[in-house]
Amino acid sequence: MAVPRVRAGHPRLLGPQAGRPSDRRRSRRPSRRVIVLRNLVDADAPAVRRIYSGAAVSFLGRPEMTAREAEEYVRRVRQWAAADPVEQYILGVEHAGDLVGVVKLGRRPGGHGRVSYVLREDSWGRGHATQAVRELVAFAFTAGGFDSLGAKHHPGNPASGRVLAKAGFTRLGTRNGMVEYRIPAPAGPGG
Repeated sequence: MAVPRVRAGHPRLLGPQAGRPSDRRRSRRPSRRVIVLRNLVDADAPAVRRIYSGAAVSFLGRPEMTAREAEEYVRRVRQWAAADPVEQYILGVEHAGDLVGVVKLGRRPGGHGRVSYVLREDSWGRGHATQAVRELVAFAFTAGGFDSLGAKHHPGNPASGRVLAKAGFTRLGTRNGMVEYRIPAPAGPGG
C-alpha cells in the first residue's frame, strides 16, 4: 500500500497552515508539554542546524551541520515530502513556536517503517521526544498504513531506549552494535 502524503490540515499536524509557524492560529496558550509535528519550511534551516549540533550529534555518527548543509537538508526534506508516494517523512517537532527537533519515518519493504528522531540538547528531559514519537507512531499506523515499525539507538544512549519504550516499542536485543526495537500495528477490530 502506498503511504499517503502528509498534508496540511492532517489531524496530527498543525492546522491548515502546517509548516508555517508564523501563520498559526493561537486560540489558546500551549502547555509546557504540547508539541506539534509539522512540515519543514526553508526558514527552518537555522533551527535545523541548532538541532544537529552539540551533544545531539554524539551518537549519530556525523559532525554538526553547517549552515549550508542545513539549508540543503531542508530543501531535500521538502522534495521528499512532495514525492508520490512519500518514501520518508521528516517532520519538525515544534514546542511553543520553537522548532526543537526532527522525527523521521522511512518506508521499508513489507509495510515496515523505520523511526528515528533527534532533539536539540536544551530540550532533552521534558517529554518532547516521547510525545513526538508517540504522534509519529499514531500517524504511521493510521494514515500511514504501516504494519510494523522499527527503531534503534546507540547502546551508550539509554535515554533513547526509554523514549522508545514509553512510545510502545519492545526491545529486541543488540544487532550490529545497535539496540533494536520493534512495534507491530495495533490489532484491528476482532483481532
